[in-house]
Amino acid sequence: MDKRMNNYSQVCDVKRVMLTEGRGAGLKLIEVSNGVLDFTLNESKALDIAKLSHKGMNLSFISKNGLVSGNTDFSRAFNGGMLYTCGLDSVGAREGYDIHGTFHNIPAQITETAVNEDGIKITAEIYDTALFGKNLVLKRTIETKAFSNEVTVTDILTNNGYREEDYCLLYHINTGYPMLDESVIIDYDEEKIISRTTWAEKFKDAVKKFREPADNFEETCYFLKLKKPCVKIINLNRKKALTIEYSGDTLPNLVEWKSIASGDYALGIEPCTTFLDDYFKYNKLAAGESVAFIIILSARDL
Repeated sequence: MDKRMNNYSQVCDVKRVMLTEGRGAGLKLIEVSNGVLDFTLNESKALDIAKLSHKGMNLSFISKNGLVSGNTDFSRAFNGGMLYTCGLDSVGAREGYDIHGTFHNIPAQITETAVNEDGIKITAEIYDTALFGKNLVLKRTIETKAFSNEVTVTDILTNNGYREEDYCLLYHINTGYPMLDESVIIDYDEEKIISRTTWAEKFKDAVKKFREPADNFEETCYFLKLKKPCVKIINLNRKKALTIEYSGDTLPNLVEWKSIASGDYALGIEPCTTFLDDYFKYNKLAAGESVAFIIILSARDL
């Protein structure tokens, strides 16, 4: 240990808390600080990242719902958050399935919480199982170092059953004000951009830009193939950048979701195994097989 201290909480801190009031009552959260980044993990909801701040400034989109403990319909329960994991049964809106699947609503089982000279490491297992059905477990590890601008999410999905299983994954990474405003540039190197709707096609020329809020403006969405699995969100007014890197071999697709609607002002960058709608396709995982996914979020001042 650094001789200038004898308690790691002076530079890296982890607190496990429970909400006691309102719609979030009963939720188990983990508050994490590394001296530069502060983030909240939702233990009750797949250990997703409910909020992320860099040097005191929020980077995340937080919906009007906020944190909701119950499993109500998606529009009333979606909190946004920095990372909202979608799958494993479905992503998007498909008949007969919950919007963006059921995975986010599965509580995580924490198996390790470590704060030491190597930084912070939190590991959990999320079980997606059914009697006479699937037996999938996702091991999630979230790591950051003291005074680091970066947090890494490593997911290992394993089929513990005795038959091949279908799965899909989409990492709904959501940015909001004050990180998001009309000065934002969305930087990536694309091979292909497909507009999800005819409405989105009208604004395709501005796919890498953002604009000021507009009342009741319909969302736009694009399906992307990138040359490199990396997206940068650059705010010229705030002089801050958020970089999203991910495992392009296991997450070969990207969805860009834009909402400039007043009060629902959000940008979603969504690495995924499959596109949505008519492009939707499951991946297969053999009995005993595992597959890994990595998301790296890093923030810096320009």
